[in-house]
Amino acid sequence: MKKVLWGLTKFSLYLLALLPFPVLYLLSDFCYYVLYYVIKYRRHVVMPNLRNSFPEKSEEELRVIEKKYFKFLCDNILESFKMLTISREGISKRFKFVNPEVVNQFLNQGKSVLLTGGHYGNWEWGNLSVRVCFSKEVLVIYKPLADLRFGEFMNYMRSRFGTIMVPMKLTLRRIIEHKNKIFLAIFVSDQTPTRDESQFFTKFLNQDTAVFLGVEKIARATGNPVIFCQIDRVKRGYYEATFTTLFEDPKATSDHEITITHTQKLESYIKAKPELWLWSHKRWKFKPEDVR
Repeated sequence: MKKVLWGLTKFSLYLLALLPFPVLYLLSDFCYYVLYYVIKYRRHVVMPNLRNSFPEKSEEELRVIEKKYFKFLCDNILESFKMLTISREGISKRFKFVNPEVVNQFLNQGKSVLLTGGHYGNWEWGNLSVRVCFSKEVLVIYKPLADLRFGEFMNYMRSRFGTIMVPMKLTLRRIIEHKNKIFLAIFVSDQTPTRDESQFFTKFLNQDTAVFLGVEKIARATGNPVIFCQIDRVKRGYYEATFTTLFEDPKATSDHEITITHTQKLESYIKAKPELWLWSHKRWKFKPEDVR
């Protein structure tokens, strides 16, 4: 029975992915109304996150951000399922890289590149588009979902154009396997570590925040340059990504310098357009004193 239901779900998502964008956004508008006003999906998570992150803002200002966020969340979810059917030409039209030369200068020197970013903008389209823009192998480091079937389905969509999906726990092994190749590795660096995995806390959005040290450890071990990828929404259904080199020589950095730098870079973009970040995620599950 579960197999039948899952088969029907996948078929429904495929039909959804066939919808033209104007129809998809009409559906998104309806989903926003249901999600925000009827179900009130995770509003008990979003508003406290916003209050703690922006104590200087009024309740009215926070409510505006909250509504913008839920509108964008609905767009983002439905846009992600379009990865099932969108062509290379289609994704290239809607997701553009402003300055790919920042990455290419290192690739042309025979250096692999570590790209870091966050759950900001349409990060799913970003992962898909990198493989279209650059000819080198692309490794996307991800945290597996609890629902294995849905996780496999998501990875199928993400890897349609040749992206290699790498579970977080296998990151070092895959990097070692590619040591004689030129590649790009993508880290969505605002994942939440478990209590046992929390080794380092830094100030992020006005709160002590546990962060993974994976990007820093890999960068300092390999010497691969670290580049931040910022995704901005130009208008509905259209995005631009801009690259910023953070460290050309990671081996020359001090402890936690890389981690703090890319975390602060993400924070600056969130403050500029807060509605584009994933506020419904329970990012702050525990404090430093909880893991001592």
